[in-house]
Amino acid sequence: MADAINSVSTIRWDTIEAELDNFGCAMLKGALSRTQCESIAAGYPDDSQFRKRIVMSRHGFGRGEYKYFSYPLPDDINGLRQSLYPPLATIANRWNEMMGIDVRYPARHEAFIERCHAAGQDRPTPLLLEYGEGDYNCLHQDIYGEHVFPLQVAFLLSRPQEDFTGGEFVLTEQRPRMQSRVEIVPLGQGDAVIFPVSQRPVKGTRGHYRVNMRHGVSRLRSGKRHTLGIIFHDSK
Repeated sequence: MADAINSVSTIRWDTIEAELDNFGCAMLKGALSRTQCESIAAGYPDDSQFRKRIVMSRHGFGRGEYKYFSYPLPDDINGLRQSLYPPLATIANRWNEMMGIDVRYPARHEAFIERCHAAGQDRPTPLLLEYGEGDYNCLHQDIYGEHVFPLQVAFLLSRPQEDFTGGEFVLTEQRPRMQSRVEIVPLGQGDAVIFPVSQRPVKGTRGHYRVNMRHGVSRLRSGKRHTLGIIFHDSK
């Protein structure tokens, strides 16, 4: 996973920030290699690295399933969480300032996790998702407690049109007194998308206002799809 971690330092974060501001999401092309994707996806049956399995249909979340990693996180998953957090924290702090939210995030992820754990949010939230034919993920927000980091990252581990068809990553933006806007993110294997957990600032004629965001996955037409989700706050 060293290549993926090292690549964080070469990302044009000014471009990422502009895309997040303008569109509510930003892509990291080729964030993981094919070998890395296959290695992570192949670990799905190994329950020793997970704390919990969720079958979506049992909870009305959609169809398919996912598993939350347990502590200690695998080195590759922990490395992505640690390396992506600092530049995203800078963006998150600016967003909160624009939205009039007093919360600020420390520069290091360890310090933010200490804040979560002190509030009883001590269960890790990075997860691995598995979809089969006909599966989908309903629009939702990944909020697990009082302390929420406002950005998260999803990595597509499978090959569109080869491993699966359908299964597009979908974002919706609910704008005040306006119809909702939809964004479809065309991910390839190894690509990642950065997107809001629940809300983002949008510039209006009288300053910035908040819009609510939800994300999901459209129905798989065929095959199997694996995704790695990196959420930066922990759960109760």
